[in-house]
Amino acid sequence: MPEWLVLTLAMLAAGAVVVAITVVRHRRASEDEDPSETPDVIEYMTMWIGVVYAIVLGLAIAGVWEARSAAHEHVRAEAVALHEISQRVRVYPPDVRDRIREDVNAYVGHVVTTEWREMADHDRVTGRGTELLERIRADVTDYEPRSDFEAQAYQPLVDQVAAADQARSARAEATGATMPGVVWFGLITGAVATIGMVFALQIRRTARELVLAGLFSALIAFLLFLIWDFDAPYSRGVAASTEPFLRFFPHAGK
Repeated sequence: MPEWLVLTLAMLAAGAVVVAITVVRHRRASEDEDPSETPDVIEYMTMWIGVVYAIVLGLAIAGVWEARSAAHEHVRAEAVALHEISQRVRVYPPDVRDRIREDVNAYVGHVVTTEWREMADHDRVTGRGTELLERIRADVTDYEPRSDFEAQAYQPLVDQVAAADQARSARAEATGATMPGVVWFGLITGAVATIGMVFALQIRRTARELVLAGLFSALIAFLLFLIWDFDAPYSRGVAASTEPFLRFFPHAGK
């Protein structure tokens, strides 16, 4: 099921539940009940619960957005390092240069196809990708420079291999969900408490109040969905993409 459809259904369901509960409560209310006589302390508590929950939601959204941005940066750093390796080896003999470039292309091709699907489906990188990166490392480190010009390029190449390895490790650590289960428990419990306080205010069954209550509930559902969507940086709708790899290696995905 498409994620936009899940979001739409969740928002509609949240609004419908609030409206349905309000209608049922209104019908079962006693005849002498006066909604205007809500104690001031309830209004005060409702205001502060909403403020606290808004802060928690804002921090959660900022946290998952930062994690997604960091995930994209890991991909960009890895792609840049591999591109630098592919370019800097031009000073090496043709056979060595071509072998290193072929191994870099093989690694990138594996990442943007097989490994990216593995990350999306199982929240992990592949052992094959690790082997291909180790092959690049061996190609670079095992070569003995034959001139001063090649010697000057050797250490920068080793540094770029280390940078690619570090970025790959960071990418592997960033796969999967970033929000702990206890945080989700707090977010969902807070949503229930915040929406529940709407009923504590004894809202009436006027069209205006029902629309506002439904929109308020739908907004909370949307924000929770947004956090969930950002929570897995490499697998859900608004996810880090392979675009940095494809920008430097346009034929890798073919």
